[in-house]
Amino acid sequence: MTSRTVKLFADAATPEDLFHGQWQGRPSKLDAFKPYLDDRWNQGCTNAWTAWEEIVPLGYRGSYQRVRAYFREKRLSPGLVTARPPSPHVVAGWILRRPETLTETEHLRLKAVLVHCPELDALTGHVRSFAQMLTERQGERLPQWLDAVLRDDLPSLHTLAAGINRDRDAVIAGLTLPWSSGVVEGHVNRIKMLKRQMFGRAGFDLLRKRVLLYS
Repeated sequence: MTSRTVKLFADAATPEDLFHGQWQGRPSKLDAFKPYLDDRWNQGCTNAWTAWEEIVPLGYRGSYQRVRAYFREKRLSPGLVTARPPSPHVVAGWILRRPETLTETEHLRLKAVLVHCPELDALTGHVRSFAQMLTERQGERLPQWLDAVLRDDLPSLHTLAAGINRDRDAVIAGLTLPWSSGVVEGHVNRIKMLKRQMFGRAGFDLLRKRVLLYS
């Protein structure tokens, strides 16, 4: 045996700890629906067939046997069996996207996360409200948004709100008026790109010629 195998056997507290083969931990079609099944189980629905009939209209394309096996694991396991929580990166993506672009499964999984974390639920509301102001040019709503943020216990968001409040008039104008500095920033980035392509081996005259010729 290799030292890794010996260590695996030595560290195992239960036989289940030894199940680390290539087939363990693989993604399943049921994974996205496990938070919903967990909620239904906690509500008293322990019938696998009923739960399977409920998730099929939500987009589940797997077999009934997978649902039955998951419920059987819940019944027989001495510990709590729940779905693996999504990563912070995935949850952030769900929050930052437009709600209408999320699939039914993503809605269910995000809802399960927000139910268990009131602070994240409040943060989601503030993020989506600000996104609406930004995309629909509703700068007049900014003062109300800042007041709502400060009422919640979200220190990181308070830092953002304090920075916005220092330039409130400019931010309101940026969220309301149709003009922006996007074109200027684009030209600045283009010049930086040309400068970095020369790796500091040429002077200003050559850079000026390249910028003019590129234009």
